[in-house]
Amino acid sequence: MEPVTLITGGSTGIGAATARALLKQGHRVAVTGRGADKLAAFAASAGAGERLLTITGDTSNAQDVASAVRRVMEAWGRLDNVIANAGFSLPGNLESHDPEDMRAMVLTNVLGPALLVRETLPHLRQSKGRIVIIGSVAGVRNTPGNLYSVTKWAAHALAENTRLLVGKDGVGVTVVAPGVVDTPFWDERGGTPEAAPVMTAEQIADTIVFAVNQPAGVDINHITMRPSGQIG
Repeated sequence: MEPVTLITGGSTGIGAATARALLKQGHRVAVTGRGADKLAAFAASAGAGERLLTITGDTSNAQDVASAVRRVMEAWGRLDNVIANAGFSLPGNLESHDPEDMRAMVLTNVLGPALLVRETLPHLRQSKGRIVIIGSVAGVRNTPGNLYSVTKWAAHALAENTRLLVGKDGVGVTVVAPGVVDTPFWDERGGTPEAAPVMTAEQIADTIVFAVNQPAGVDINHITMRPSGQIG
């Protein structure tokens, strides 16, 4: 039976590239996003027909997350993989951030993956599926006043806590922690750092697919990726 994968933040960037890669492998894929227009554009470009489900919602909202999971189960009756990809950063640092923007980032980057894990664990225990949480190099190294980094350290901790909770049940848990990737993630920060080496969303997607495709009994827990030449 075709595996079923749910990806949050799947209309652009790493999420969209991962959805395309998994669709190519024969998965049925559901992607969530806040923007209905972006989801519709992605669906039109993917050309996957009934094997792609797009769901509008906010990953930091418990009701939206529960609704997304429910729609996947109603459509396909199973869930094999979840990829917690939705997240964003802010320009500046914690001295210059607006407090409400800080709240939104913490809720999206930390609460969002936690809600996704909470809501999907019963189904993943049944399928002995896999969880992939998109972290960041910022989650393994500190930089001055970087609240985004704080959220990614928390996401990495969530992955390890989840592994300890469900490893005995045959559920795999992986953090993929990229360095600089050329995606719309950088739009709110004025674009990718000038002259910085970058990776593509497709390269990160290939690594996520590698983790998802591990055989039963093998659990890849943490993959850190940098473009060649990225020092920090």
